[in-house]
Amino acid sequence: MGTVHRISPAAHDVTLARAVDAYLATLGGAEQEGTRRVYGRVLRRVAGEFGSGTVPGEISADRFAAWFGQQWGDRAPATWNVALDAIRSAAAYWGQQGWIAADPSRMLRRRRPRPDRSRALSRGDVEQLLTREDIGLRDRTLWRMLYETAARSAEVLGLDVEDLDLPNRRARVRRKGGAVDVIVWQTGTARLLPRLLRGRKAGPVFVTERRARVQLPPSDLDPAGHARLSYQQAEAVFKGASGGATLHQLRHSALTHDAEDGTGTPMLMARSGHTSVRSLAKYARVSAEALARHQAGRDPARRR
Repeated sequence: MGTVHRISPAAHDVTLARAVDAYLATLGGAEQEGTRRVYGRVLRRVAGEFGSGTVPGEISADRFAAWFGQQWGDRAPATWNVALDAIRSAAAYWGQQGWIAADPSRMLRRRRPRPDRSRALSRGDVEQLLTREDIGLRDRTLWRMLYETAARSAEVLGLDVEDLDLPNRRARVRRKGGAVDVIVWQTGTARLLPRLLRGRKAGPVFVTERRARVQLPPSDLDPAGHARLSYQQAEAVFKGASGGATLHQLRHSALTHDAEDGTGTPMLMARSGHTSVRSLAKYARVSAEALARHQAGRDPARRR
């Protein structure tokens, strides 16, 4: 008995809608459900734009690139890349079937992901920043307090001298949403604050180096006329020193490092001021390095 060969439909007989369905059918496993859903959404947009009855091989690369840019050009690089991956994966399958001679997305390129400015900094990076001797006392104190308290930048920048309880290393802050709460710092901040204040008893804790040149509310001026340090000014200094990291990353880093050390959820919420575990979750993700240390320390074979 002779061998039976499956004959694929001729390229001119396969419509774009049929080609899309045939490709998605190859993603049939349960573990591919997410990919099938995302890729299907992208490919059906292609079919909607170029016509379900169109033959895939007749799609112009120039026109496809222009349309793709309109659809995903202003999206994040990761979103652009996922959409492009969907089309290229389908095109590779269509090519194997003999339905197209060239990938319609061939004029497009994947994009390099933007730096993640929300991630936690490593412990080494934080320590290097907090101990830099070429940074002024004001900024070193601010950075140290942000990391040790895990408070929001606005909460710390909004502190007045009267809010501080220096002997007990704590201060009253107004949290996001208006609630009054307490933040607590450690030895590093406790050593720097008295040097920063130099006996000041009133006014903002963190102020500009020069006296204010415009009229400001009395609450935003210290007795010598220096204005409260703005977030924009503080952020610019930190970005310049850190190579682009944000002040928010100090808070993120503090909570992540606490989570890696085993700090429980109630304590993390007390430090961060979060009122829901869901909001806290993105900060309390341990790093791959911390996971590796955890596993190595509990490896029974290593302890023998």
